Amino acid sequence: MGIFDIIGPVMVGPSSSHTAGAVRIGYICYKLMDEPIKNVHIGLYGSFLATGRGHGTDRALVAGLLGMKPDNVCIPDSFEIAREKGMNFEFGEAKLTGANPNTAVLNLEGDSGRKLEIVAESIGGGRIKIRKIDGLDANFSGDYPTLVVHNVDEPGHIAMITEILRAQSVNIATMQLYRECPGGMAVTVIECDQEIPKEALDGLEHAPGIIKVTYCDCGNS
Repeated sequence: MGIFDIIGPVMVGPSSSHTAGAVRIGYICYKLMDEPIKNVHIGLYGSFLATGRGHGTDRALVAGLLGMKPDNVCIPDSFEIAREKGMNFEFGEAKLTGANPNTAVLNLEGDSGRKLEIVAESIGGGRIKIRKIDGLDANFSGDYPTLVVHNVDEPGHIAMITEILRAQSVNIATMQLYRECPGGMAVTVIECDQEIPKEALDGLEHAPGIIKVTYCDCGNS
């Protein structure tokens, strides 16, 4: 554990580091969407639901969806800023069982009509985990440039994905594989040591058997 895991993140708002986690959840969702968010329904679970308004979780999530980071002084005004930018947002209760008590379920729609459903949790110290994307397990932190590929569960797709990254000299730090059932929908989550070039992303998007490519590089503003 590092010193910043102990003392917590630099943040604007109440002392709870889970509020900083809420900003980061929203921010990573913003990066994953890769376009302005037009509509969002946010379901809160557990402690997020019980104390979300008092701890500013609701404003923190919206701030992150606007592209703010935990130390942004505009976080308390996120609702007003979101309305000025034309973002429609609403909150409700997330119907989950046995989830982390600081969990949010975000159903997002961008300006182009693109949609994402993301389940994310704050795990303390401003750190988070993205647990699901569009109903499939994902389990990544957003600390590294992260590639999420939805593909048909058929032989050869993993080799193709890694070969496209190798051709662009991208080094893989971690790789996780999940699937609904044999031959169904699968998702590959790859965390990399460096930014993934647009050429690699374009190559993946047009490759056979690839359904959706989502990329998040939270090191870039």
